[in-house]
Amino acid sequence: MAEKKLFAVDLGASGGKCFIGFFGDGTFRMEEVHRFAHEGVSFFLPDRTGAVTERTYWDDTAIYQNIVKGLQAARRAYGDTLDGIGIDTWGADGHLLTQDGDLLGKVYCYRDHRLDTMCDEVKARIDAEKVYAITGNHFQPFNQSNQLLWVATRRPELLKLAKIYLPIPALFYYYLGGCTAVDSTFASVTQMMDAKRGKWSREILKALGIPKKLMPEIVKPGTRVGTLQPKLAATCGLNEVPLIAVGSHDTASAFAAAPVKNTKKALIISSGTWSLVGKLIKKPITTPEAMAYGLSNEGGIGNTRFLRNCMGTWIVQELLRVWEIADGKRMEWKEVDTITPAAPAFTAFIDPDDPRFYNPADMEQAIRSFIAETGQTAPADRGTVLRCVYESLALKYRYVNEMINRVTGTETTVVHIVGGGSNNPLLNQFTADSVGVPVLAGPKEATAIGNLMVQAIGAGIIPDLKAAMPLIKNAFPIATFKPQDTAAWNAAYERFTKLLK
Repeated sequence: MAEKKLFAVDLGASGGKCFIGFFGDGTFRMEEVHRFAHEGVSFFLPDRTGAVTERTYWDDTAIYQNIVKGLQAARRAYGDTLDGIGIDTWGADGHLLTQDGDLLGKVYCYRDHRLDTMCDEVKARIDAEKVYAITGNHFQPFNQSNQLLWVATRRPELLKLAKIYLPIPALFYYYLGGCTAVDSTFASVTQMMDAKRGKWSREILKALGIPKKLMPEIVKPGTRVGTLQPKLAATCGLNEVPLIAVGSHDTASAFAAAPVKNTKKALIISSGTWSLVGKLIKKPITTPEAMAYGLSNEGGIGNTRFLRNCMGTWIVQELLRVWEIADGKRMEWKEVDTITPAAPAFTAFIDPDDPRFYNPADMEQAIRSFIAETGQTAPADRGTVLRCVYESLALKYRYVNEMINRVTGTETTVVHIVGGGSNNPLLNQFTADSVGVPVLAGPKEATAIGNLMVQAIGAGIIPDLKAAMPLIKNAFPIATFKPQDTAAWNAAYERFTKLLK
């Protein structure tokens, strides 16, 4: 087989990366060609009543520009022909377009405070248990059901002007090729798709006041949805590359790249800004017990991801941000990795998923307020604050693992940590210690790898994900962390669980 080259765009909530995957003669390798940072930007603007509100937006123009820069870098480094392009993104947000292709305003960021009370408004329109039974999704502020209900109730004029609603990955596919389909993995996390039928739920949309005609077509991962616009292809110096739907929810792509042997016994953690903690199951579980535990069913690649969205390294990122404001310079990760393990163990814990940590003005003050309110010892320094966060994350992983095993009737004998967080040896070791089983860490760029493998299936390069596993294992090293000091962690877990509401 002649070598095939596929282009993966991996957009997270704090940055984007572009890779080329090379497939040929039973081998696979991947090269990064472009990387960039991005973040939500806050504005303070008056609304129609004159009240000033904080509004947090994404710069979709800059993100698109960087995708183009990635394509141009790929052409310079590896030639003028690609065999596919796939895009995965963070798991929320989207936008309305007019019939002429104009965006109706800026693209809101999912952490925007307009959504703080929207879960309750959704529940007021349709019974919460019915929503869960239909969609399998837990209630989260960022759900696109909340976002579209906000538009319907606060900006109804926009719905009248809109031709289509595009979830965020579909928006970038649209920018590249004018296509408007969204893949099932992303549709499955909007809280508007029927989890069992794989179609938009008319009942949910009607309750929210959203016309079904606005919703895009749902396609399976691996489906060819369009081609790179000819004029854009010429600008990049490339062929009219096929655009292939992947697991466009980044967690779907990351889980697809986890080198799992036995899905019943393997807990998977996609570790980054968020920690997505779960197992792969055959069919959605939408029982009252699963709902009570806050577990979600998300469409996978031929399976269902049964998981819980937990706060991840967002807490650490925000600590570094507020300390940078105070110090005038950003703490280097090398310093983080030095002062955290040197700090005393188990001084205090937080519940990482307490609402106060979702988007506070000052993350350190939010942490200290939680510790004070729960009668724990205040951290003496920044290293102790950081250690508190990392220990609490590892303990929360154990808690979620126990809930998942209780609902599924399974046990966990190994934890796979994939994504950027797999490059954090301290958190990996804490996770092994807390859960009490070995942790296999890697691949680091699991999301991009899963993106490329699904493209490869769509392009006919490999038949299925089973065929992808040996390619992944041969291309990327996996680090092993074995449990240590489990007695101390068991005692810490007893203290931790008493803090959970």
